[in-house]
Amino acid sequence: MSSWLGGLSSGLGQSLGQVGGSLASLTGQISNFTKDMLMEGTEEVEDLPNARRKEVEAIHTILRSENERLKKLCADLEEKHEASELQIKQQSMNYRHQLQQKEVEISHLKARQIALQDQLLKLQSAAQSVSSGAGGVPAAAASSSFGYGLSHHASGFHDDDMDFGDIISSQREINRLSNEVSRLESEVGHWRHIAQTSKAQGSVSSDQSDICKLQNIIKELKQNRSQEIDNHQHEMSVLQNAHQQKLTEITRRHREELSDYEDRIEELENLLQQGGPGISGTDHSKTQEMQKTIQVLQAEKVESTKKIEELENKIKDLSKKLSSAENDRDVLRREQERLNVENRQILEECESLKLECSKLQPYSEKQSDTMTEKERMPQSLSVEEVFRLQQALSDAENEIKRLSNLNQDNNLAEDNLKLKMHVQVLEKENSLLNQEKEELHMSLSKLNNEYEVVKSTAARDVDLDSELCDLRRNLEAKEQELNQSITEKEILIAELEELDKQNQEATKHMILIKDQLSKQQNEGDNIISKLKKDLNDEKTRVHQLEDDKMNITRELDVQKEKLIQSELVLNDLHLSKQKLEDKVDDLVDQLNKSYTQNLSIQKENFELQEHIKQKEEELSRVRDELMQSLNQHSDSNFKDNLLKEREAEVRNLKQNLSEIERLNENLKEVAFDLKVENEKLNLACEDVRHQLEESLAGNSLIAVEKNAIVEALKLEKEQLEAELCQAEKRLLEEASKYEQTIEELSHARHSSTSALQLDHERLIKLNQEKDFEIAELKKNIEQMATDHKETKKILSSSLEEQKQLTQLVNEKEIFIEKLKERSSELQEELNKYTQALRKNEILRQTIEEKDRSLGSMKEENSHLKEELERLREQQSRAAPVAEPKTLDSITELESEINQLNIIKDNLEEEIKHHQKIIEDQNQSKIQLLQSLQEQKKEMDEFRYQHEQMNTTHTQLFLEKDEQIKNLQKTIEQIKTQLHEERPDVQTENSDIFQETKVQGLNIENGSEKHDLSKAETERLVKGIKERELEIKLLNEKNISLTKQIDQLSKDEVGKLTQIIQQKDLEIQALHARISSTSYPQDVVYLQQQLQAYAMEREQVLAVLSEKTRENSHLKTEYHKMMDIVAAKEAALNKLQDENKKLFTRFESSGQDMFKETIQNLSRIIREKDIEIDALSQKCQTLLTVLQASNSGNEVGGVNSNQFEELLQERDKLKQQVKKMEEWKQQVMTTVQNMQHESAQLQEELHQLQAQVLVDSNNSSKLQVDYTGLIQSYEQNETKLKNFGQELAQVQHSIGQLCNTKDLLLGKLDIISPQLSPESSTASQTAESLRTVKFDVSNESSKQEIEELRRSLQEKDATIRTLQENNHRLSDSIAASSELERKEHEQTDSEIKLLKEKQESLQKSLKEKDLLIKAKSDQLLSLNENFTNKVNENELLRQAVTNLKERTLILEMDICKLKGENEKIVETSRGKETEYQALQETNMKFSMMLREKEFECHSLKEKAVAFEQLLKEKEQGKTGELNQLLNAVKSMQEKTVMFQQERDQVMLALKQKQMENTAVQNEVQHLRDKELRLNQELERLRNHLLESEDSYTREALAAEDREAKLRKKVAILEEKLVSSSNAMENASHQANLQVESLQEQLNMVSKQRDETAQQLSVSQEQVKQYALSLSNLQMVLEHFQQEEKAMYSAELEKHKQLVAEWKKKAENLEGKLVSLQERLDEANAALDSASRLTEQLDLKEEQIEELKKQNELQQEMLDDVQKKLMNLVNSTEGKVDKVLMRNLFTGHFHTPKHQRHEVLRLMGSILGIKKEEMDQLLTEDQGGVTRWMTGWLGGGSKSVPSTPLRPSQQSLLNSSFSELFVKFLETESHPSVPPPKLSVHDMKPLDSPGRRKPDTSTPESFKDTAEFRAGRRTDVNPFLAPRSAAVPLLNPAGLGPGGPGHLLLKPISDVLPTFTPLPVSPDNSAGVVLKDLLKQ
Repeated sequence: MSSWLGGLSSGLGQSLGQVGGSLASLTGQISNFTKDMLMEGTEEVEDLPNARRKEVEAIHTILRSENERLKKLCADLEEKHEASELQIKQQSMNYRHQLQQKEVEISHLKARQIALQDQLLKLQSAAQSVSSGAGGVPAAAASSSFGYGLSHHASGFHDDDMDFGDIISSQREINRLSNEVSRLESEVGHWRHIAQTSKAQGSVSSDQSDICKLQNIIKELKQNRSQEIDNHQHEMSVLQNAHQQKLTEITRRHREELSDYEDRIEELENLLQQGGPGISGTDHSKTQEMQKTIQVLQAEKVESTKKIEELENKIKDLSKKLSSAENDRDVLRREQERLNVENRQILEECESLKLECSKLQPYSEKQSDTMTEKERMPQSLSVEEVFRLQQALSDAENEIKRLSNLNQDNNLAEDNLKLKMHVQVLEKENSLLNQEKEELHMSLSKLNNEYEVVKSTAARDVDLDSELCDLRRNLEAKEQELNQSITEKEILIAELEELDKQNQEATKHMILIKDQLSKQQNEGDNIISKLKKDLNDEKTRVHQLEDDKMNITRELDVQKEKLIQSELVLNDLHLSKQKLEDKVDDLVDQLNKSYTQNLSIQKENFELQEHIKQKEEELSRVRDELMQSLNQHSDSNFKDNLLKEREAEVRNLKQNLSEIERLNENLKEVAFDLKVENEKLNLACEDVRHQLEESLAGNSLIAVEKNAIVEALKLEKEQLEAELCQAEKRLLEEASKYEQTIEELSHARHSSTSALQLDHERLIKLNQEKDFEIAELKKNIEQMATDHKETKKILSSSLEEQKQLTQLVNEKEIFIEKLKERSSELQEELNKYTQALRKNEILRQTIEEKDRSLGSMKEENSHLKEELERLREQQSRAAPVAEPKTLDSITELESEINQLNIIKDNLEEEIKHHQKIIEDQNQSKIQLLQSLQEQKKEMDEFRYQHEQMNTTHTQLFLEKDEQIKNLQKTIEQIKTQLHEERPDVQTENSDIFQETKVQGLNIENGSEKHDLSKAETERLVKGIKERELEIKLLNEKNISLTKQIDQLSKDEVGKLTQIIQQKDLEIQALHARISSTSYPQDVVYLQQQLQAYAMEREQVLAVLSEKTRENSHLKTEYHKMMDIVAAKEAALNKLQDENKKLFTRFESSGQDMFKETIQNLSRIIREKDIEIDALSQKCQTLLTVLQASNSGNEVGGVNSNQFEELLQERDKLKQQVKKMEEWKQQVMTTVQNMQHESAQLQEELHQLQAQVLVDSNNSSKLQVDYTGLIQSYEQNETKLKNFGQELAQVQHSIGQLCNTKDLLLGKLDIISPQLSPESSTASQTAESLRTVKFDVSNESSKQEIEELRRSLQEKDATIRTLQENNHRLSDSIAASSELERKEHEQTDSEIKLLKEKQESLQKSLKEKDLLIKAKSDQLLSLNENFTNKVNENELLRQAVTNLKERTLILEMDICKLKGENEKIVETSRGKETEYQALQETNMKFSMMLREKEFECHSLKEKAVAFEQLLKEKEQGKTGELNQLLNAVKSMQEKTVMFQQERDQVMLALKQKQMENTAVQNEVQHLRDKELRLNQELERLRNHLLESEDSYTREALAAEDREAKLRKKVAILEEKLVSSSNAMENASHQANLQVESLQEQLNMVSKQRDETAQQLSVSQEQVKQYALSLSNLQMVLEHFQQEEKAMYSAELEKHKQLVAEWKKKAENLEGKLVSLQERLDEANAALDSASRLTEQLDLKEEQIEELKKQNELQQEMLDDVQKKLMNLVNSTEGKVDKVLMRNLFTGHFHTPKHQRHEVLRLMGSILGIKKEEMDQLLTEDQGGVTRWMTGWLGGGSKSVPSTPLRPSQQSLLNSSFSELFVKFLETESHPSVPPPKLSVHDMKPLDSPGRRKPDTSTPESFKDTAEFRAGRRTDVNPFLAPRSAAVPLLNPAGLGPGGPGHLLLKPISDVLPTFTPLPVSPDNSAGVVLKDLLKQ
C-alpha cells in the first residue's frame, strides 16, 4: 500500500507550484505531427478533439491564475492576521509603558510649575522696587514676548489651582482643547496618510511618531538658528577686519604721497631760485590754463566728497538696520523657545487626553481592532474612523467635565440628555456599519459565486463540493446566529426593562433641571467660543508675525548682498574714474604739446608773411624798374634775364607758401580731433557721475522702504500685545465667575449630606449585584477562551495530519523515483548487453571468416604442394626452356605461402581473443537473466496488488455507473468534438503501422545490397536468430511489465480519488466543528477551504501527470523492442536472399577457376606495381589498401574482378552495418519521440476520464446534499415561526423606547452638542456596557453618569441588533414562504404574548420608581467634593509660595542683565575714545589741507613770477622755457595725486563717523531694553497683586454659592415628592403606549405580506433550479449512451483500418523486394562510397514516400512503381559523361607505356570482355582512334558540357587513380532524380531553427536545394534525414563553376548521406579512399 501511495504522490513536490504551468504548456509542446498520431493496439484510448482540448487548456489556465490569486489572498490575510495580533500585543505594552512615563512626567511638570510660580512672585516683588526709576519708553518686542509667556504661565498657574475642582479642570480641558484643535486640524492629512500606510497599527503609534518628528524638527530649527548666528557674527568680524585693513593701507599711501610731494616742491623751489627772476612773463598764458584745470579738478573733488558723504550715511543706516535685525532675531529666538515649550506642553496634554480615552474605553478599542481585522477590505476607512472617534471621545469627555463643573447637581439629567444624543449618533453609525457589513457580505457572496463559476468550467466536482460545503457552513452560521440572537434578545429584553425604569426616572429629574442648565450652558458656550476665537486669532497673528520676521531677515540678507554688490560697483567706478583721469591728463599733455607746436607754426607763418611782403615790395620795385628800363633803354636782353630770374624766384616762393598752408591745415585738423576726443571724455565722465547718483538714490529709497516696513511691524506687534493683555483679563474674569459657581456648589453639598448616605448604601448594594454579574461574564469569557483553544488544537491536529500525508506522499514520490532509476539502470544494462551481443556476433562472424580463410588456405596449400610435385616431375621430363617460368611461379607461390602463414598466426591470436570476449559475454548474459528473474518476482507482487485493487475498483465502478447518468451533458460536448477528430485518429493509426513497416522495409532495402560471401552470411544469420530470440524474450517481458504498470497506474488513480474524497469528508467534519464560532470564523474557514481545494486539485493533477508519464515511458520502451524485432526480421530476410545469390554464383564458377586465380593474381600484382610507380607520395595510404585487397584476392578461387569487388564489398558492408546501426538508433529516437507524444495524448485522455468519474461522484454527493438542504430548510422554517413571535415582542418594546426617546429628544434638541459618531458594532457596545457597569466607583457621581451613558449606548446597540435580526428574519422569510402562511394563524397567540409583555412592562415601571429613590444616594458624594475644596485651598497656598520662588529667579535674571548693561557701557566708552581719536586725526588732516592750500597760493604767485621772467627771457632762453614747462607738468601731476589722497582721507573720516553713530545707537538700544525690563517687572507685580485679590473674592463667592446650593437641595427634595406623583401619570401613559403598539402590529403584518411576496419569488427560482437539474440529468444520460455507441463504432473502425493497413504493408513489402532486386542489379557496378551515401538518403526518401502513400493509399503506389521502373531503365543503359571525360583526359595524362592499362580499366568499367580488349590493344593506332571517335561521338549527345574549375583543371594533371576516385564520387550522385511524392498535404512539426533560408546561396543552387530541402520544410525533425537537417555541401562556398559540376551538386534525396566527402586538390585520392574504407 505504501509503495502504491508513493507512486501516487511522485512528482507532487516538483509540480505543486508548476502543475498549472505544465498543463498549460502540454499542448504547446506536443507537435502537430504527434497530434495526428495515436497509440496502436490501445483500444480503450479515445482522443478528444482539438477544440475541446483547447477549451480544457483555457479553463486550466483560468483556474490556475484564479488559484494563484486566491493563494496569494489567503497568504496575505494570514500574514496580516498574525502581524495585527503581534502589533496589538506590542501596542498594549507600549500603552502601559507610556502611561507610566506620562504619570511620572506629569508629577515632574507639576513640581516644576510650582517652582516657576514661586520665582514669578519673587520677580514681581523685585520689579516693584525697580519700577520707581523706570521711564515711559514703549518696548514692543519685549513686552509682547513677556506677555505671551505670562499668559502661558497664568494658564499653567490656573491648571495647578484648578486640579482640586471639576469646574477648573473643565476650564483647563477647554484651554488645552482649543490649542489642540488648531494643531490637529493642520495634521489631519498627515494622520490619514499614516493610517493608510500603517493599516494594522493603532493611532497611538502614529501619535508617537509625529511627536518624534516634531521634536526632530525643533532640534533642526535650533541648529539652523545657531548656525545662522555664527555665520552672521563671522561675516561681521570679516567686514571689520577688511575695513581696518583698508584704512591702514589708505593712511600709508597718503603719507608716502605727501613725502613725495614735499620732495618735489623742494626741487621746484630750487629750480626757481636757479632760474632767477627773468622768466616770468613768457609763459603767462600756460599758467592761466593750468589754473583753469586746477579749478575744474577742485570742483570734481567737491562733488566726489559729497557722494562719499552720502555713501557713508547709507552705510550708517544699513548698520542701524543690521543691529535692529539682530535684536529682532533675539526676540524671535525667545519667542521660538517659548513656542517650543508650549508645543511640548500641548503634546503632553494630547497624550494625557489619549490615555484618558484609552482608560475610559479600552474594550471599544479592542473591539474596533477586531473589526479592523475582520474587515480588512475597508481598512483605511476604519482607521480614519478610529481616529475621528478618539477625537469625538475627548471632546465628549471635556464637555461632560465642563457641564459637571457648571452645575454638579444637574449632572445626572444633563448626562442623560447627552447620552441620548450620543445614542442617536451611535445608531446612525451602527446603521452605516450594518450597511458596510451587508456590502461585505454581498461582495463575499459575489466572490464565492465567481469562484464557483470558474471552478465549474474546469472541475465541476470540486465546485460542487465547495458549493455544498459553503451552503452547509452558511446554514450552520445562520443557525448559530439565530441561537446567539435568541440569547442576546433575552438578555437585551431584561436590560431594556431596567433601562426603561431608569429612563423614566431620569426624564422627570431632567425636566426640572433643564431650564437652569440650558441658560448656564448657553452662557458658557458663548464664552468658550469667544475665547477659542480670540486664542486662534492671536495664534494666527503670532504665526504671521513670525513669518514676517523671517521675511524681513531674508530681505535684510538680500539688502546686505546688494550693499556688497554696490560697494564692488563703487570700487569699479572709482577705478574707471582714475583711468579716465589718467586719460584726461594724457590728453592735456598732448594739448599742451600741440599748443606749443601751433605757436611755433604761427610764428613761422608770421615770419613767412613778412618775408612775402618784402618780396612783393621788391617785385613791385623790380617791375617799375623794368618798365622804366623798357621805356628808357634798349638793353632788352639783360632785362629779360632779370625777369626770368625774378619769375623763378616767385614760383619758388609760391610753392613754399602752398606747403606752409598745407601744414597749417593739417595742424588745424589735429587740433580739432583733440577737441572732439576731449568732449567725448567729458561726456563719459558725466555719464559715470549720473550712474553713481542714480545708484545712491536707489539705495536711499530702499533704505526708506525698509524703515517703513520695520515701523509697521512694530506697530502690529504693539497691537497684538494689547489684544493679548485684553484676552488675559477676560480669562481672569471668567475664572472668577467659575470660582463663584464652585463655591455655590460646595455650599449646596454641605446641606445634602444626610440624604446622600441612604443613596450611598443602595449604591453599594447595586455594586455588589453588578460584581456578581461581572463574575458570571468572566466565566463566560473563560469558557469562550477554552473553546477557542480547543478549536486551535483541532486545527493544529488537522494540520499535523496534513503534514503527515504530505510526508507520505513525498516518501512515495521518492520510492517511485527510485523505481524509475532502477528501471533506467536496467534499461542501460539491457542496452549494454545488447551491444555486447552485437559485438559477440561480429566477433563470431570474424572468427568464422578466419576459419573459412584457414580452410581455404589449407586447401590451397595442398593444391600447391601437388602442383609442386607435378612441376618437379615436369622439370625432370620437360626441356630446359620452361624453367624460368616455373621458377617465377614457384617464387611467387612461396612468397604467398609465407604471407598465408603470417595471416594464419594472426587469425589464431584473434580467435583466442574472441573466445575470451565470448566467455565474458556469457557471464553478462547470466547476470542479465538473474536481473530478469528479479524483475519477474517484482512483477508478480505488482500483479497481486493489482488484482486486489481491481476488485475494489469494480465495486467503485458499479457505484459510478449510476452517477454517470447525471453527466450526459458534458459527454455530448465531448462526443461532438470526437466526431471532428475521427479522421485524424484513422490517419494516425495508419501512420504508426506503416511507419513500423517502412522501417522494416528500409532495413531490408539497406541489407539486400550487401553481397557477402556464403559462409559469412550463414554465420550472420545464426547470430541474428539468437539475438532475435533474446529480443523476443525481452519484448515479452517488457510488454507484460507495461501492461502491469498501466493497470497499476489506473488502480492508483482510482485509489487516489477515494483518498481525496475521504480527506474531503474529514475536512468537512473539521469545518463543521470549527464553524460553531461566530461569523468572522466562517470567513476564515471559507478561505482555508479555498486553499485546501486548490492544494488537493493540484495534488491530483500532479499524480495523474506522473502516472501518464510512466505509462508513456513504458509504451515507448515496448515500441522500441517491437522496432528492433522488425529490424531483425528484415535483416534475416535480406541475408537469406543474399546467401542464395552468392550460392548460385559460386556454383557457376566451379573448381576450374582455381588455376586461373594464380595467374590472375600475378597479373593484378604487376598492374598494381605499375600504378605504384606512377603514384606520388600522396598515394601511400592507397597502396596499403590495395596490397591488403591483393593478399585477399590471391587466395580466393574466383576471377580477379569479382574477388576485388567481394573483398571491397565486405569491408564496406561492415561500415554499412555500423552506419545502419547508427541509422537504426536515429529511427529509434524518432519513434520514441512519437511515442512520448502519443503517451501525452493518452495522459490527457486519462485525465478526462478521471474527471468524468469525479463528476459522477460529485453528482451523487450533490443529490445527498440537496436532500440535506431541504431538511435544513424545513428546520429553519420552524425556527422562523419562533422568531416571528419574538419579533413582535421586540417591536413592542422598541415602540415604548421610541416614544420615551422622542419625548426626551424633543426637549434636549436645544442643549445636546453634536457628538462625532463612534465606530463600534452592537456586540462591541454591549461588551463595553458590561465592563463599564462593573467598574463603578462609589466615590464620584461622574462614574455613575458614565455608567448611565454607556447603558443607554448599549440599549441603542441592542435595538440595532434587533433591527439586524429583523433584516435577517425578513431574508429567511423570503426563503420560506409556506411557513409564513401559517403565521397568519398564529397571530392570535402573539397578541396574547403581547398582553403578557404589557403586564411585565408595568412591573418594570414600578421598579424604576424604586431606582429614582436610589439616585438620592448620590448626594453623599457632594460632601466628599467639599473636603476636596479644602485641600485645593491648601494647594493654592503652595502655588503662591512657588510664585515667590519664581520672582527670585527673575531677580537673578535682572542682575545678569545689569551685568550685561555694564559691559555694553564699557564697550560704548571704548567706542567714544576711538571716536575722539578719529576727530583728532580729522583735525590734523584739515590742518594739513590748509597748509597745502597755502602752498598752492604760494606756488601760484611763484608761477606769476615765472611767467614774467619767461616773458623777459623769451627771445634768448628757449631751453630754460622747456625746463620750466616740464616743471609745471610735474606740479600738475602732484596736484592730481594730492587730490586723490584728500578724497581717500575724506572717505576714511566718514567711515569713522558712521561707526561712532552705530555705537551711539547700540547704547541707546541697551538703555531702551533696561527700561522695558523695568516695566515688565512692574507689570508682573501688579498682576500678582490682582491675582491674590481675585482669589480672595472667589473664596467669598464660593461660600455664598454653598449657601445657595443648600437651598437648592431642599427644593430638589420637594421636587422628588412631586416626581412620585408624576410616575402615576406615567402608568396612564403606558396604557396609551399599548394602543400605539397595536398600531405597530398592523405595520408588522404589512411587512409580513411583503416578505410573503419575496418568498413566492424565491420559490419560483427554486423551481427553475429543479428544472435545470432535471435537464442536466437527462442530457448526461443521453451523452453517456451516445459516447458508448461512438466508442464501440470507433474501435471497430480502428480494427478494420489496422487489418487494411497490414495487407497494404505486406503488398508494399513484396513490391519493394522486387524493386530492390532490380536496383541491386542496376547499381552492382557502383563502388562502396556511392552505396553508403545512397542508402541513408534512400531510407529518408522511402520514409517520406511511405507517409505520402498512407495519405494517398493505393494510387500513389502505382506512381511509385512506374517511377522506379523509369529509374531502372534510365540507370541501366547510361554512362556518366563527366566520368568518361575524366577517363579520356586521364588516358592522355598517363605515361605511354601504361596507357593500355588505363584502356583495360575503362573497358572493364564499360563491361567490354577481356578478349575484345586484348584485340583492341593488339591492333595498331587506328583502332584506338576509332574507339576515341566513337566514344566522343556517342557521348556528346547525353553528356552535358561542364565548365572546368581550377580544381578540376588540376585534376586533369593528376594520375589515373585520382581520376578513378573522382569517378567513384561522381557515381555516388546519379544524374536522374528519383520519383518524388508531394509532402504538402502533411502537417508535421515545424522546426524553427531549420527554416531560415541561406541568404548567401546563389539562385541556381537555391533551385536545386528547394527541389529537395524545400519539400522538407514540413518534415518531422525526429524523422528528418541527416542530409535534410544538415546539408553536406556548404552552399556559400561554391566556386565559379557553380553547382553545374556533379561533384559539387547537393546530394540527391534518393541517396543516403553520412559524412560529407568533398575532395580538395590538396588531399590525394588515396587518402579519400582510405577514409571511405575506414567508414
